[in-house]
Amino acid sequence: MNSGFYSAYAGFAARMDELEVVANNLANVNTAGFKAQREFYRSFAASLNAPNPGPAVMTVSEAVHQAVNQFGILGGTRMDLSQGTLEMTGNATDVALEGPGFFTVLTKDGVRYTRNGGFRLDKVRNLVTQQGDQVLSEQPVGRPPQPIQIPSGTLTISQDGSVSVDGALVAKLRLEDFPPNTPLQQEGDTYLTAPAGAGKPPVNTTVRQGSMETSNSDAIRSTVALIDLQRTSQMMERALSIFHNEFNKSAAQDLPRI
Repeated sequence: MNSGFYSAYAGFAARMDELEVVANNLANVNTAGFKAQREFYRSFAASLNAPNPGPAVMTVSEAVHQAVNQFGILGGTRMDLSQGTLEMTGNATDVALEGPGFFTVLTKDGVRYTRNGGFRLDKVRNLVTQQGDQVLSEQPVGRPPQPIQIPSGTLTISQDGSVSVDGALVAKLRLEDFPPNTPLQQEGDTYLTAPAGAGKPPVNTTVRQGSMETSNSDAIRSTVALIDLQRTSQMMERALSIFHNEFNKSAAQDLPRI
């Protein structure tokens, strides 16, 4: 009975954790450049002797004991870096990346990375994000990060990220990509942090001026996941209630006999 109670509780707790992930994905289906989080589960051995591999051949009772003491919990999440859809905006300061990589921006907390290329010009004509953070230009190794200042004129951003005004080169967008398994961490809806020095120039990436990348979070998938979570959580909650009532019944009937 203890194993059943713990299994139900572990399942219920895991679904509550997953609910936060799915709800955040659903809330950002319209956030440009947003990358959805995908949850994964793992098995947790309730037995304190779980690290012990045990005998090569187990009895039926030992196998059952091991099975009922393996609880499913939320192992964590991984970021889905798949490409979102590119949508034309016609705005000269909007840019999207087709392929891997991220734009690099400078915030009050340091360098951050984003796929949201909905840029604008501030009052001194620096190219900035919607939050007002400076978009950085590509610089030689060892030089400090530099913002991109746009003179008056016709702005052109080429497919390699070169920024020109009236045909004169002004700067080049600083684009970075990261090796697989780099621990990227979300900060807000569209910013990412990465270990210092982990970035490298992206390969096979094209910059599209006048376009924006949509979120890769699917509204239908997230809605279906929410419904499934609700139903599963209700079953887990019902199981917890049953086990709780059984515990109370056992306590009322058996404890007076001790």
